[in-house]
Amino acid sequence: MSETLRYALIILFCSAVGLVAVLANRLTERVKVPVALLVLVGAAVAVKVMPEIQPPAERTVERLLTVALVLVLFDGGMHIGQKRFREAVAPILSVGVIGTFLTAAGATLMLHYACGIDWYPAVLVATAVAPTDPAVVFSVLGKREIAGRSSTILEGESGANDPVGISLMTSLIAAGGFTAAGFAGVGTQFALQMLVGAAVGLLGGRALLVFMRRVALPSEGLYPLRTLACCLMLYGIATLAHGSGFLAVFAAGIVIGDARAPFHPEIKRFHGALAGLAEIVAFAVLGLTVDLRVLAHPDVWIPGVALGVALTVLIRPVAVGASLIGVDLRRNERAFILFAGLKGAVPILLGEFLRAAHIADAERLYGIVVVVVIYSVLVQATAVPGVAQLLRLPMRTVETQPWAVGVRLADEPDGVHRFSVASGSFADGCSVAGLGDRVGDIWVSIVVRTTGLVPVRGDTEFQPGDEVVVLADPELHGTLAELFGAG
Repeated sequence: MSETLRYALIILFCSAVGLVAVLANRLTERVKVPVALLVLVGAAVAVKVMPEIQPPAERTVERLLTVALVLVLFDGGMHIGQKRFREAVAPILSVGVIGTFLTAAGATLMLHYACGIDWYPAVLVATAVAPTDPAVVFSVLGKREIAGRSSTILEGESGANDPVGISLMTSLIAAGGFTAAGFAGVGTQFALQMLVGAAVGLLGGRALLVFMRRVALPSEGLYPLRTLACCLMLYGIATLAHGSGFLAVFAAGIVIGDARAPFHPEIKRFHGALAGLAEIVAFAVLGLTVDLRVLAHPDVWIPGVALGVALTVLIRPVAVGASLIGVDLRRNERAFILFAGLKGAVPILLGEFLRAAHIADAERLYGIVVVVVIYSVLVQATAVPGVAQLLRLPMRTVETQPWAVGVRLADEPDGVHRFSVASGSFADGCSVAGLGDRVGDIWVSIVVRTTGLVPVRGDTEFQPGDEVVVLADPELHGTLAELFGAG
């Protein structure tokens, strides 16, 4: 076979795998198994049954996963946005930082005393499995709308604790063991990475927002490419400055997430598609590194399953519960957060760091991490809807809306407000004319209901969940928000 035909065969195989992964999302709606697990297991089986497929080099895996995680975190930050982040900033930071450290400490004790693993490798494995994974969390929760702040806290935690876990793992590996000087170095390096990463992300996000608003481009397709280039640039700047590039891109995504900017919906859709592709690539690459023979050893899968169960029913509830002390949450929201600590690509990436560092018995330790992730994705992720229902936590699946109605304007419109009618609000059951009598000079231009567009007349009554576009003086935004909101 010629080189051209061989390359065409590789492209055909990769495109077929990508198409199957995309279509698998339809299957997962029925079998309730996240597509990430199907891709991971499928890649691991492919390596086993097809000798022609070789696992990629460790450095290649690390680089591919780094880029994939950057894309997922940036999209996750944009999905949260400034408004949602401000509403839950205290629990997000508490769970994302303190909860991660407490989870790692609890897992270390379990691995050492219950599994007989020495202290240093136990700390490394515990650090690998402590963070939740944004790809899995955003994938599981992204299509579901959960009442209250639990969804925002879980998504924010998964974005915040990955930089924490990665920085902690790299610092521990660099320390090379347990010494007083090593621990001091770990603490200093960790604090530096967090501070620099947060600063670069916040300042870079602000600069990017100004760039998006003030510098026009000749083509609509260039706007998403600009944010992509700036996202990768922020990662590089933060990393070169000895900060956490992952935290930088997550923070930058939050800054621009719900800000007003030209072609903002198109930019978000572009990065959402990139994050979906990154998730598929990440789990496919990780699956190629998994040796099923290693996972089958009792000294790998038994500690892995035991650790996965312990994280679910004991370690995470205690650690995260302690970090949420003093946070005002309803009991069912708190219980849901304690349960839904989903693992995924990030723990396996940290396990790959461990293996690349040639730690003693690295293959076994890496296998334990993989088993924990498989357990979490297979058991926890599939149980999320059922647990939410058991806790009587309102959760609904957000249906896709493939059709849009709108107009293009050369300049940013002034006085355009968009609201969602909250149940029990003043607008709930109020007519368009009644709203005008209450507020004054306004114009309700569009009302969108689940059934479609609603003709707007004076006697048209709003219903909970209606999306309403109002033309009014910009100073009336606060008043209108109160009338449409649940408060």
